[in-house]
Amino acid sequence: MHQFLPKHRTLSLSDRIPRNSRMFVHLFSLCILAASLSVAASCTNPIQNQNNTSMKQRIDTPNAPAAIGPYSQAIDSGHGLVFVSGQLPIDPATGAFPEGGVKEQTRQSLTNARAILEAAGLSLANVVKTTVFLADMGDFAAMNEVYAEFFAEPFPARSAVAVKTLPKNALVEVECIAAR
Repeated sequence: MHQFLPKHRTLSLSDRIPRNSRMFVHLFSLCILAASLSVAASCTNPIQNQNNTSMKQRIDTPNAPAAIGPYSQAIDSGHGLVFVSGQLPIDPATGAFPEGGVKEQTRQSLTNARAILEAAGLSLANVVKTTVFLADMGDFAAMNEVYAEFFAEPFPARSAVAVKTLPKNALVEVECIAAR
């Protein structure tokens, strides 16, 4: 059947566009390419702003224990996420752990995390992920009972792990990630 179809010559760009317009087409193509490269270059490092400085912002509040090392209470990534450092059960007013056991310490750790989130303009309802560090996995049920008082459906994703020792011999430490 192909033998009955007329043979057509494929036209090249130079056949289809008059000679004086070819230069315009080439320049237009170069402009499109340059614009594409400019957009791509502006997206290569999303943590930098136009001044080439970090968009992440430290979050501090006196309503939670101050960082006692080279870290921040929390960092706002500048991209919709806030990362709250692990919170020991230290009462910021006294600098001490609350009296009692893992329930009281869990309550204080989560109270500290809530205070930091509030300083960022968020609440525990914004939390999408938590990590709970326990000195003894046998304390999981007691920790979980208090944890449930602080979070509502849909609960954040969570990891709970037992560690050999927590700083200052705490029974629990809680860190979280929140979304704006």
